[in-house]
Amino acid sequence: MPEPLRHTAIKSAVYRLLVVLGLLAMTSIIPLALAFQYQKALPGYQYHFPQDHASHPNYKTEWWYYTGHLKTPENKTYGYELTFFRIGTEAKQVQPNNKSPWNTNNLYAAHFALSDEGNRKFYFHEKLNRAGLNIAGARTDTYYTWNELWLAEQLGNQMILRADSPDGKREIHLLLTPEKDPIIHGQNGVSQKASCVGCASHYYSMTRLKTEGTLLLDGKATPVSGLSWMDHEFGSNQLAQNQQGWDWFSIQCNDNTELMLYLLRQDNGAIDPNSSGTWVDLNGQSHHLTLKDFTVKNSSQTWTSPTTHGRYPMGWQITVPSQHLTLNVTPTFQNQELYTKGSTGVAYWEGSANVSGSRYDKPIAGQAYVEMTGYAKQGVKGKL
Repeated sequence: MPEPLRHTAIKSAVYRLLVVLGLLAMTSIIPLALAFQYQKALPGYQYHFPQDHASHPNYKTEWWYYTGHLKTPENKTYGYELTFFRIGTEAKQVQPNNKSPWNTNNLYAAHFALSDEGNRKFYFHEKLNRAGLNIAGARTDTYYTWNELWLAEQLGNQMILRADSPDGKREIHLLLTPEKDPIIHGQNGVSQKASCVGCASHYYSMTRLKTEGTLLLDGKATPVSGLSWMDHEFGSNQLAQNQQGWDWFSIQCNDNTELMLYLLRQDNGAIDPNSSGTWVDLNGQSHHLTLKDFTVKNSSQTWTSPTTHGRYPMGWQITVPSQHLTLNVTPTFQNQELYTKGSTGVAYWEGSANVSGSRYDKPIAGQAYVEMTGYAKQGVKGKL
């Protein structure tokens, strides 16, 4: 979560951004009574599509999160992540009606990662900007978010994605077509992340997006096709102080079903009871899963990052008894860690994975994206 920040909703990541840019040096003199109050994600929210694809600036944090699996005509395979983040800075407490292009009400970050599965190479790029002179932003009247030349936008029923590397050697330009309607995670309009009121998000996914377009790698362009997954979350205060990270899974099975799970880890190593998931059947109907409805068992195999020294699990067995489902999820290769020191300042593992297993004792296969936060000292934040 699949929050390029799947980010971020946790306060320390926002604070780090503010320190980097020095944006709020004078706000300490403003009376607290004048502080802008962001809206909480509370039960009862009614979703409207396609309007809810657009930005929700009354919430403090928001992200549009794409992950996907691409294949060339020569059967070379790649994974990709492209995420756009909007992070409210609370600068509205100074000038609530500030229309200046240089206002600091929001910061915009973006992550773009490409996994060359055959060559086991991982590429990552990031951006951080404010909205001045339309350098970055997210519209509220229609779905269009961008950061410099990177973008995600609505085109009728389809979506367009574009991102590239600074040296021009890597680029994706993709057209995504939904094969299922958006599905809502959680219950009563909210995906609860902790027991406190408002510690939640409004969270939905488009779990099966037919994907076609062009991949540029090492300066060579090739057509690609495959499947993508899109997450959109917005909220203002999702996690509690005793939560140190999470494991998130988005799984697309070859029987036209999908599964999203997230496990929230507490400081004492326990799994938070607010962990949950969603099963999507072949007709696109979603089924909420509580923590007691599934199990995730880590493999004994791990990988230690040479950059952050974070130690990550490298395989999982997932069971959903109500669906008679057992899945083995294995990363396509190990080194798929992002250390976002140029934007959100946190480290997390997010990468492509292969899926095998059974449902009702019949073989099943698929593909997945996995995100793990809280394993590296540089940061525990991600997209939830």
